[in-house]
Amino acid sequence: MVKRRQRAFKITGLTWIVERSFAWLGRNRRLSKDYEYRVQTSETMIDIAATRLMLNRLAKR
Repeated sequence: MVKRRQRAFKITGLTWIVERSFAWLGRNRRLSKDYEYRVQTSETMIDIAATRLMLNRLAKR
């Protein structure tokens, strides 16, 4: 049981950084669903999405 003044949920460590990164990658349509047959193809699509995200951020500077 949780007392009235105690928080039931705590953010541990840097969990929000991981969740934020997944949200950024989730903006890509191809990564929104599991369309790929092979795991290697899915991994490559994640790499491409992350590279695209980094390049867009570098181009804005």
